[in-house]
Amino acid sequence: MFLPHTDADREAMLRTIGVKRMEDLFKELPGDHLFPDMELPDGVTEMEALAEFTQIAEANETTAELVSFLGAGAYNHYAPTVVDSLLRRGEFYTAYTPYQPEISQGTLQAIFEYQSMIVNLTGMDVSNASHYDGATAVAEAVNMAYHHFRGRRTKIVLSPGLHPHYRETVHTYVADSDIQLEGEDTPIEANVDALIALIDTDTALVAVQYPDFFGRIYDYTKLAEAAHEAGALVAIHVNPLSLGLLKSPGEFDADIVTGEGQTLGIPLSFGGPYLGIFATKEKYVRKMAGRIVGETTDTRGQRGYVLTLSTREQHIRRERATSNICSNQGLLALAAAIYMSLLGKNGLRQVAELNYHKAHYAAEQIAALPGYELAFDEPFFNEFTVRCPKSVAEINAALLDYDILGGFELGTTYEQMDNHLLVAVTEMNSREDIDLLVSALQEVSHA
Repeated sequence: MFLPHTDADREAMLRTIGVKRMEDLFKELPGDHLFPDMELPDGVTEMEALAEFTQIAEANETTAELVSFLGAGAYNHYAPTVVDSLLRRGEFYTAYTPYQPEISQGTLQAIFEYQSMIVNLTGMDVSNASHYDGATAVAEAVNMAYHHFRGRRTKIVLSPGLHPHYRETVHTYVADSDIQLEGEDTPIEANVDALIALIDTDTALVAVQYPDFFGRIYDYTKLAEAAHEAGALVAIHVNPLSLGLLKSPGEFDADIVTGEGQTLGIPLSFGGPYLGIFATKEKYVRKMAGRIVGETTDTRGQRGYVLTLSTREQHIRRERATSNICSNQGLLALAAAIYMSLLGKNGLRQVAELNYHKAHYAAEQIAALPGYELAFDEPFFNEFTVRCPKSVAEINAALLDYDILGGFELGTTYEQMDNHLLVAVTEMNSREDIDLLVSALQEVSHA
C-alpha cells in the first residue's frame, strides 16, 4: 500500500485541526471497537495471492460453462469483441466527468451519440446519460413525476408486472415521504384495465414494464390515454433490445421511458455494473435527473459538445435539487453506444428477431411436454412463464446435472406463483441448447 503522507504531513494536519494524536480523532467510539485484533493471516507474495484468487474463482460456474436460460432482468447476450476493445482505450477508460468541454470533446460526443440513439430507439425527445441501473431509473421516474406536480399529486401506480427489484428500489426512495404506492396488489392475471381503474386526479405517475417481468407484451395506448385524461404521467420501462422489433414507447405516447441497458453489449458481470436508461418528452427535461450533453458551436462556428442543464443537479442546487443523482454510468453508456452503432437499425432488428423466434420455438416445445404449460396467453418477446409439474427449485437443481442454468423461480418473489418458471432465451441459445433443455425437463419431471 502506498501512503503519500509523511509523518511531518500528518503532524501538520493534526496541529491545524487542534488534535495532538491520531487516536484522539476516535475517542468518542466505544473502546472495545477501537483498533481490534483482526487476526489477519501473514502476508503473501503477489504470485501466491494470484494463485489463491484463481483457485477461488474456479469455483464459479458461468455462462461460459453452462447453457443459460436465466433472465429476469439480466440476460446472456453476445457482445461483439470490438465493444470491449474500444471501451478500454485510454481516452475513454480513464476519462473523468467532462466538466471542461475544451479537453473533453471525445467523451462528450460519445455521450451525445448515445443520447441520440436512445431517443431514436425509444421514440422520446431527449435522453440523459445516464443512471446507475434499471432499478434506479424507475425510481428516478417516480421522483421526477412527484416533483413535476410539485408534490400536489402523491399517488404512484406501479404495475405488478414491473420487476420486483425495481419496485423495492422505489419503496426505498419514497420511504418516509407522502408518496402513496398502489397497484402492486393487482392480480397478476389482470390486464391494463385493472391499472386504469386505479388512476384518479391524485395520480402523478403510472409505471409499467414492456415486455413485463413475466415476459408479456401489452399495448399501453389505452393506459396512456386514461392517465393523460386524468392529468397523470406514464412511465414505461423497456428491454431496449426488444425495441428492435416492437412498437416504441413513444408510439404509446409515454411521457417517460426507462430501461436496463445491460442487453446492449454489456456483460452479465455477476450482477453489474449495469446501465440505467432514462428518456422523456422535451417539456419535462428540466425535471430530469442525470446529465445531458448538448451540441453547440464555438466562437469559430465549429461544432462542439458541452454538458447542459446541469443546474438541476444536486452538486449545484443542493437541497433544491430534484434528485441526488449526479454521477452516471458513462463507461457503460459508451459500451451501449458502441454496440448500437455496430449493429445499426437492421442489425438490432436481426438480433431481436433471433431472440423472438428462438424463444417461441422453446415455448412451443416445452408446452408440448406432459405437465408443462404456458402460464399466460399474451404475446411475448424472448421471455415466458411456464407452469411446472413440480417444484421449480427441484427442477433447477436437477438441470444443473445437465450443465443447464434454469430459469427464474417466480415463487420466491410471488407467493401465488409456486411451481412457475420464468425462462429467457437469447441469440446465444442454439437449437441444440433448447432441445437439450426440453429433453432435460421431460426427464426431470419423471424423476
